Amino acid sequence: MRSGESPWLYLTAFLGGAVSLGVELAASRLLAPFFGESLPVWAAVIGLILLYLTVGYFLGGRWADRSPHPDILYEIAVWGTWLVGIIPFVARPVLLQAAEGMARFNIPLTVGPFVGVLLLFAAPITLLGCLSPFVIRLLVDRVEETGRVAGRVYALSTVGSLSGTLVTVFGLIPALGTRSTFVVLSLSLLLPALVGLARARPRRAVLYLWMPLTVVALALWAHGRPLKPQAGVIYETESAHHYIQVVERGGWRYLYLNEGLGIHSAYRPGVRRVGGTWDLFLVAPLFNPPPFSHDRVRSMAMVGLAGGTIPKLYTTFYGPIPIDGIELDPAVVRVGRKYFGMTETNLQVTVGDGRAVLARSPRRYSVVGVDAYRLPYIPWHLTTVEFFQEVRRHLEEDGVVAVNVGRTTGDDHLVAAIAATLRVVFPTVHAVDVPNSFNTILVATIQPTTAENLRANREGLVDPDLRAIADEALANLRPVPEGGIVLTDDRAPVEAITHAMILAYLAGRLE
Repeated sequence: MRSGESPWLYLTAFLGGAVSLGVELAASRLLAPFFGESLPVWAAVIGLILLYLTVGYFLGGRWADRSPHPDILYEIAVWGTWLVGIIPFVARPVLLQAAEGMARFNIPLTVGPFVGVLLLFAAPITLLGCLSPFVIRLLVDRVEETGRVAGRVYALSTVGSLSGTLVTVFGLIPALGTRSTFVVLSLSLLLPALVGLARARPRRAVLYLWMPLTVVALALWAHGRPLKPQAGVIYETESAHHYIQVVERGGWRYLYLNEGLGIHSAYRPGVRRVGGTWDLFLVAPLFNPPPFSHDRVRSMAMVGLAGGTIPKLYTTFYGPIPIDGIELDPAVVRVGRKYFGMTETNLQVTVGDGRAVLARSPRRYSVVGVDAYRLPYIPWHLTTVEFFQEVRRHLEEDGVVAVNVGRTTGDDHLVAAIAATLRVVFPTVHAVDVPNSFNTILVATIQPTTAENLRANREGLVDPDLRAIADEALANLRPVPEGGIVLTDDRAPVEAITHAMILAYLAGRLE
């Protein structure tokens, strides 16, 4: 090995680790607008990336023994990182096909592109996996140095992986977006690898100059184009948590997150009623024993604030009561304020995890709403006995909690599980199906209550719109399903229940 080559080889190992982990995280964000960020998606990404790296480690060791030359190493790095740079552009038409499949609940049209996109990572990640064993082979001059050299290389590669993780999650994706993240990760190793190749074989390096130019040209071509086209998009961004779109149709604005299967907020200036799930949250306190006047709703906490639709409705119908809105993603809060009129003076917004923020709050509330979907999943830690015990500690003596829960036609397993969990903490649970949707609102009360309370309290309402919403709730009120599993912090298979529910629904559509 030529004198002075060692630092460049160590740099290659470091950057190889950084790009490998950065690509793994960027891959999940590439898929999120089309498939979401559920555990199965993460498991598929992580599992296949590890498989590709394993193959790369094996092939890299054999390759290095047969051709232990620095120029071969740098050519591997050049090809691997060039392929990383073009992934989001090659994957785009495949992902758009997957979006059509998701919209039509077409399993082959959804699963096929998902597998196809993951296979796109096979070649680049396998080549990146070749780097560390190759570097070790080039650095070892004597057998007795092998352990020390291998330790250094893998330590640097691991530090690179840590750096790539932090930079990608907290820097590149929020600042630049997914496509540009792939481009930056690609160029961060592609350019040093070309320099390394030029040091070993200058003429050979010149032949590869088209590679970074191609990546840059694709980035410029795609600049400003939406990651996932949709009619009426007026705003699009990516944060550390979500792919966010604001869509305007028929005078309404809608907030879509990630795969866009559900609308997280809706807004139209001057309109009192929004409809659907949002409106039905308003009847939760009316399950209290009658007579229950609207002025007894004195405060609220909303876990899963999104664009602030539900707090806006509570302010409209119950007055400017103090409302604590809790939202995990600061980018969503900014979108809510700019595009969804989330400027109520009585709304105090806290950015953070709903359970952690609620646990720190010294306040007690008349109503706690939970609508914290990462569709089609509810975060499991917001479904357990321990979480609802925390909620109860923050409720007034006549307080209620309302939870938005997913279901499909004829499949109430998730509704039954969360209802069973709520019954451990609260004496009474009520269920209201949201018409023309896959949602049920579960309302649990601190006081023992009956469904007739809602009917009696409806008679005392003065506001005609609120009376109409109560009528809708009464028309869709139904018995709470029995037999659900009680969810705890130790065991809360929320995603497994949801998976089974979705698969059963899709299988029924195929019959």
